Amino acid sequence: MRVLVTGSSGFIGRHLVRELALHGYQVTAVDRIPGDPPVPGVAEQTSDLLDRDGLAATIRGAQPECVIHLAARTDLDERGDLSGYAANIQGVENLVAAIRATPGVRRAIYTSSQLVCRIGYTPESDDDYRPNTLYGESKVLGEKIVRREDGGGVAWCIVRPTTIWGPGMSAHYQRFFRMIAAGRYVHVGRRPLFKSFGYVGNVVHQYLGLLWADAITISRRTFYLADYEPMSLREWAEGIRRHLGAPPIRSIPELLARAAARGGDVLNRLGWRTFPYNSFRLGNVLTEYEFDLAATAELCGPLPYSMDEGVTATVSWLRDAGILPARAATRAPWSEAAVGRVPTAPTPPNDKPR
Repeated sequence: MRVLVTGSSGFIGRHLVRELALHGYQVTAVDRIPGDPPVPGVAEQTSDLLDRDGLAATIRGAQPECVIHLAARTDLDERGDLSGYAANIQGVENLVAAIRATPGVRRAIYTSSQLVCRIGYTPESDDDYRPNTLYGESKVLGEKIVRREDGGGVAWCIVRPTTIWGPGMSAHYQRFFRMIAAGRYVHVGRRPLFKSFGYVGNVVHQYLGLLWADAITISRRTFYLADYEPMSLREWAEGIRRHLGAPPIRSIPELLARAAARGGDVLNRLGWRTFPYNSFRLGNVLTEYEFDLAATAELCGPLPYSMDEGVTATVSWLRDAGILPARAATRAPWSEAAVGRVPTAPTPPNDKPR
């Protein structure tokens, strides 16, 4: 089967194209910047979502049967208006048009975000939106385009990954591990703070499950992607600390944390926009959220990795990449296929996607 993945050089994309290649798919990886190093067995193409004609030519040339769309601008840094997130809006419009113009495409999986609703808000329907960032607004508009254009006239679904972590994760989440390693991370308050986080190896497994599911079971539906059981932030941090051999994690009262966050707000207003600690980020930390993943679990089956396995692989990657100091006692083999083994994936149907 021929599968084209946009955003293939990104965090999830890189894991996904490797896994598809390991399962024998003919993979075309599309990104503005080629992967470095290249993924063995994967054909890499350079293209920009905002280049409508170039994108259409790239997809037409690859003749995929399935398209998995991951490419997006994902940071929350834009101020003022939505123009900085054009890839998430006009880019989706261009991709949908390219899929419609490529007769061989039978299925498309469009990646959105949990931030189409503010953290802590549970939507009542697929089109119940409550974004509180420009990024979230851009992903809402992207979803609306997909629905308006019926996904390009093929069997399609929208997926909303939650907070995804693991080897290759962004500097923002690397900072969390580094702070624990240095003994600078503190628990805020005493609550366990349960959240629907997702380990990247499990999320890749879910993409494969949706790729293989019968078209009628996914078409025009929205699925959240995350580990099925919410993760306790306190338990996750303690697991990371143990793997790192880091000092014990202290706790501070919530009132004190809020006061410090207000200080960060002042620094942000004074021009230090990159200062990482403010009321917005503290609010995200303290807000519990759990999504209903029953539909995802029904189609994708059991997840291959436990939280402990994910932490082991991530710490090993951080050490191998020089982000954390190497420590022989805790090093473990790591590959971009998660923890050095191919996960058991759902059994694909005999028929091709429709």
